[in-house]
Amino acid sequence: MEREYLKLTVILSALCAVSAEGCSLELHPSRVVVGFGDSVSVSCVASRPVRVLGWEAAIGSAHTQRDLTVQWGVDSLKDWIEEPICYGVFFTAPRQCEEKLNLVLYKIPDSVSISAVNHTGPMLEGKQYQLQCEVQNIAPVQYLTLRWYRGRTEVYNHTFSDLTPDTPVQVSSILLVTPTGADDGAQYSCVAQLELGPEGPQPPPEVKSEPLSITVHYAPFFYSLKDEILELTEGEGVPLNCSAQGNPPPEYSWSPPLNQEETTKQEIHCQNHLQRCIVWRNSSEGWRKRAISGVKSRRENLNLMLLSNDLETI
Repeated sequence: MEREYLKLTVILSALCAVSAEGCSLELHPSRVVVGFGDSVSVSCVASRPVRVLGWEAAIGSAHTQRDLTVQWGVDSLKDWIEEPICYGVFFTAPRQCEEKLNLVLYKIPDSVSISAVNHTGPMLEGKQYQLQCEVQNIAPVQYLTLRWYRGRTEVYNHTFSDLTPDTPVQVSSILLVTPTGADDGAQYSCVAQLELGPEGPQPPPEVKSEPLSITVHYAPFFYSLKDEILELTEGEGVPLNCSAQGNPPPEYSWSPPLNQEETTKQEIHCQNHLQRCIVWRNSSEGWRKRAISGVKSRRENLNLMLLSNDLETI
């Protein structure tokens, strides 16, 4: 009795294996990527005589008797839970089997926007900030890649493959930035791209945000980093260049060295935001130029060498 039971178990297992592997149904195409509201059509083909062949679906159900092909189609697909299944009832074993259609219904986002988190106005050099990219109503989110750009250069990308909902959702991504002076006026943007595989549209559909321009306040720096030494005759006017860059635009001032004795005559005339100055003075000591902004100041020395020790009133 025990031997007959074991024999029956082996036979049933073999029949199950044949049934799983010999369904005799093929879907053309086997994977379909459809835009929300677009039409779709898929054929189910049986490779052996069939009693009934049909589609089980929430929309577009169909069946046929004895024909080896049956079509499933929808003029405007908007059902997010649609899972069409082709089934067949055959004359010979395995008498019933089914194939589920790999259907991907996608929707591009309604909007993609970028903003600074908890911050308005100019940014400060060296301080960290958060930029946020928000994507409204996109599906399926597991196929989404958010790409961050500074100008035309991609600086970061964020995928959502760990999320599973098929219906439209809202998602966001954070980019950490620590701006420098070189970032003043830089434009950041993000692109929501649906990478749906070879069956999907090529190139992949994408929506880009409007660019976010950032303003960075940074300390001024001089274009010339070396001290200058000029020779001049006492009492003679000499042009001195003091040129620096910063944001806010730096203000300029000139001051004598520390412990400088009082002199009988000294004048400074400056134009063009004090960037170019004409200096008259009667001392062998130098002047110090200084650039000041709302961030901090930097200094640089300019030494004047007199060719005569005689003082002359201007």
